[in-house]
Amino acid sequence: MKQPLAYIHPAAKIAPSVVIDPFVTIEQNVEIGEGTRIGSNVTIMEGARIGKNCTIFPGAVISGVPQDLKFQGEETLAIIGDNTTIRECVTINRGTASKGKTVVGDNCLIMAYCHVAHDCVVGNNVIMSNATQLAGEVVVDNFAIIGGGTLVHQFCHIGSHVMVQGGALVNKDIPPYVKAAREPIAYAGVNSIGLRRRGFSSEVIREIQDIYRYLYLSGLNNTDAVERIEAELPATKERDEIIMFVRNAKRGIIKGYV
Repeated sequence: MKQPLAYIHPAAKIAPSVVIDPFVTIEQNVEIGEGTRIGSNVTIMEGARIGKNCTIFPGAVISGVPQDLKFQGEETLAIIGDNTTIRECVTINRGTASKGKTVVGDNCLIMAYCHVAHDCVVGNNVIMSNATQLAGEVVVDNFAIIGGGTLVHQFCHIGSHVMVQGGALVNKDIPPYVKAAREPIAYAGVNSIGLRRRGFSSEVIREIQDIYRYLYLSGLNNTDAVERIEAELPATKERDEIIMFVRNAKRGIIKGYV
């Protein structure tokens, strides 16, 4: 762990098996778990909590001060789970008084030049392709895949198992299990290939497709479509997740393709 060409604050809590390459800066109030590797020229600032067996590539900045003018220097965190890979020049800012922490989950791949702003919550097994930019307080649920160069407006919510086209401008919530594509961004069908790869049965995928026919192909508004789904389709975990997502979508959900 001891690297003579790195600066490590004596109060940082670093597991003995962590590998630290030259020219790394690690400030105080930092914790790093077993088996993690920190590449050269990485800067890890106050408030970072990095899990086990992570790999952080050169040039990344973890737990930087939020780019939010309301931030007043309050003590907040940037939390990264286990087995997550952070590629070159990624920036992950810590939280503000709003949520108190920014979170990236377990088993994620955050590719080069991505940005995760203050108070975002990124779930487990998420892939963010190169140069994806999350504005403040965005939520990305488990197993979502976001194509390169995507820009996500603050407070947006991207559901689980979603696939977002590269270069997208996301300014509405994207409900679970779907593909989002085109310009402006719109519903582009159920992410059936991704769901099959993750073990969803053909029957469950058909049930999800039936739900989205009500939401996007029936001509009903979202409120009426959700009521019809509840009344006419059997209760399942997936059905209830979609209903709850739509009802709680503060920015509204993406439109259907016209």
